Amino acid sequence: MKKQIGYTLLAASLTLVPLTFTTGCAVTSGREGPKAYAQDKEAAARIKTALYADPVVKGTEVGVTVLNGQVQLSGFVDTPEAKKRAEEIAASTPGVAKVYNDLIVGTAPTATGR
Repeated sequence: MKKQIGYTLLAASLTLVPLTFTTGCAVTSGREGPKAYAQDKEAAARIKTALYADPVVKGTEVGVTVLNGQVQLSGFVDTPEAKKRAEEIAASTPGVAKVYNDLIVGTAPTATGR
């Protein structure tokens, strides 16, 4: 009898373990399918490539996250023009529905070092 209870608990535990590890992923939780995931990855790559090529924006300073066609830009830029240009690049990319521009415009150090 004790062995049956032990086997039942072991089987239940092994059944629940995969569910524990997959509940946090957007793809497995039903918020994004495999096709949408691939499209989001492609859009993120296109945006990053365009940011690297743009002379106004430093692409290495900008983080790009895409989920269901919605883009979040994060990181730091030198000027307000660079912030605006990064948003324009993201918005003009195919597959992008909305852009959240969370870029922070940094302040340049003064000549006195303050």
